[in-house]
Amino acid sequence: MCELPCRARCTPLRIRIRFVQMPLGPWARQLYLKSRGTFIRRRADVVELEREATGGTWGLLPWFAKTPEIKFDTVNARSETVATSASYKAPWARGQRCIVPMDAFFEPNWETGKHIRWKFSRRDGAPIAVAGLWERWRGKGDQENISHTLLTVNADDHPMMSRMHRLDKEKRMLALLDPAEYDEWLERPPAGAFELLQEYPPELLLDEPWPKPPAERSLALEEMADVLMPDN
Repeated sequence: MCELPCRARCTPLRIRIRFVQMPLGPWARQLYLKSRGTFIRRRADVVELEREATGGTWGLLPWFAKTPEIKFDTVNARSETVATSASYKAPWARGQRCIVPMDAFFEPNWETGKHIRWKFSRRDGAPIAVAGLWERWRGKGDQENISHTLLTVNADDHPMMSRMHRLDKEKRMLALLDPAEYDEWLERPPAGAFELLQEYPPELLLDEPWPKPPAERSLALEEMADVLMPDN
């Protein structure tokens, strides 16, 4: 989504209040590419819709990858091509949709000619819920990886997001979900799920410049070692 993908992690307590029960524990402040984060999916072992929280790498590892290390970016998936892209079409067809909770996300603003980081959050203070996909990768032996990606939509005409990124780049924004859409996103068949991938109303978002403090990334990654994650 941006030159340095980053999002402010949604705390376990806020996830429990808004989404689903999960363990409480130490929590890293921010997530970056290939960090391990929480997402919410539909439980596969029950008939009725029931949510569960699990953990996975941010950056979807497709089934055809030979190793867990891939050279292309799968942090975000374009909604327009998610059903046909080699990396995403299999989990999309299987209905492996998920909700990725976060307190905020960050985008680069280049209007001054310099990269200024901007923070986006919900104006009402509620957690953000992003439409996502998840995948389970199995390699040789007992190698296994659970990962997820965030879906994006075009935002060329969005009052806020059209100001982000470099001037010569297409404007994109995360596909955000309202609470009334959570279960629909997890339960709908693939064809019907496309209807939920829309620009988010700007009046519901708060945006503000948010420069990154020195060494913030290294601190966040160090904290990740102590994060308590739910089981896969």
